[in-house]
Amino acid sequence: MENQQTLKEKVEIKGIGLHSGCSCLMEIEPAEENYGICFERTDIKLAEIIPALYNRVLDTRNCTCVGTNKENYVSTIEHIMSVLYILGIDNAHIKINNPEIPILDGSGLEFLKILQEKELKQQKTQRKYLQVKKEIVFNDGKGGSVVLQPAEKLHICFDIEFPSKIVGHQNFDKDITRDIYASQIAPCRTFCEKYQVDYLQSIGLIKGGSLDNAVVLDGENILNPGGFRLQNECVNHKVMDTIGDLYTSGYYILGKVIANKSGHYHNNEILKRLFSSEDNYDIL
Repeated sequence: MENQQTLKEKVEIKGIGLHSGCSCLMEIEPAEENYGICFERTDIKLAEIIPALYNRVLDTRNCTCVGTNKENYVSTIEHIMSVLYILGIDNAHIKINNPEIPILDGSGLEFLKILQEKELKQQKTQRKYLQVKKEIVFNDGKGGSVVLQPAEKLHICFDIEFPSKIVGHQNFDKDITRDIYASQIAPCRTFCEKYQVDYLQSIGLIKGGSLDNAVVLDGENILNPGGFRLQNECVNHKVMDTIGDLYTSGYYILGKVIANKSGHYHNNEILKRLFSSEDNYDIL
């Protein structure tokens, strides 16, 4: 068991919002023990603080969005949440002047590079771990599923299956460690098909989207110069999303995740089922 940690000093990260295309300034500030991860919209006067928790999730379409209402929300939190998790940052107050977290290069790599260079402050209170006690299952009835099982550490087994040969079937099956995250997960970018980009742009979304912050697939071709960063970049990015979404539990989960063709919606639903009964877990 380890003690909680926070940043020693404020960190500023600038970028653009994926959907709005607007400039974003995110300030990650130190926070007191047991504060958790919380967001504050600085562009909204007297905005209510938004805890980054599963029961504050407003939307899971294409990203994880938390908020208190349809105006006071922050979207695409999963990448920064996964980096906070892997670096052991338990408490942080995150101010942002935009409804979106900066997308940067579409992966967790830039967040990791910035934050791992910053000094952390050791706090006196013990870190909160959640031990999964029994198998929890969520199946969407359409081929997507997530299972949580008891385990001594966080382990993720993830399978995806796409019709295009360039993606096809990909699998990730490993314990989540800092080294594995840095080398195999953090560099992996969000990905989509070109027709999805065309449609989303036609309805005024992803104004900030480009080949600089996403892998774009067009049939059997990758439009990005240089192609994939890793052979299994697509499934590994889904693992990064899952780590970030699981951190909205408010705990470091000790359990095995078995995911198949799943996404943010499934991750939120499995947490709802996990917390539906105290018989499902122990807090250590």
